[in-house]
Amino acid sequence: MVASNSEQDELMGLLIAVSREDRQAFQQLYEKISGRMFGLCLKLGSQQELAEEALQDAFIQIWHRAAEYHSDRGAPLSWMMTIARYRTLDLMRSRKAKQTSGDRHLEHVEDQREGPLDVSLRSAGAAELTGCFDELSDVQRDSILLSYYRGFTHDEVSEALSSPIGTVKSWIRRGLMVLKRCLER
Repeated sequence: MVASNSEQDELMGLLIAVSREDRQAFQQLYEKISGRMFGLCLKLGSQQELAEEALQDAFIQIWHRAAEYHSDRGAPLSWMMTIARYRTLDLMRSRKAKQTSGDRHLEHVEDQREGPLDVSLRSAGAAELTGCFDELSDVQRDSILLSYYRGFTHDEVSEALSSPIGTVKSWIRRGLMVLKRCLER
């Protein structure tokens, strides 16, 4: 990972050009350091697919954040290798969390008793709201319940429903509009 001063100067020049959205400079930067970055990602992640994804994410981040680089953050190569390292570690953590989340089998478990939401809605005199939930599509209802009842973030709802985050946000927004119109009647 040690680079000569002339190489660091060249990388600095390329980063400055990339910060001005120079695609050729970005390509040169990629050709110059992608092998070393991929090696680091592969060594950390021990999986080619993960390393490839981390490398791609790192370069996307470099493209978007090149203007934020300053020499006080270290040498250009060290800064970019750090981005690759953290991207790899983030992906490893997120994949580990996905592997250990045991909610997949819960789709097949059914409890006929009233749930806490049903009890709280009934006790709060919110029969109207319960009726309005019937007007929602399944995905709207699931999105709203996961978000507001279980406290999931949009990212977590997106993951739980295996749908893009933009779609999930639309389901929630549209579902809330349906609930509002229903309650105003």
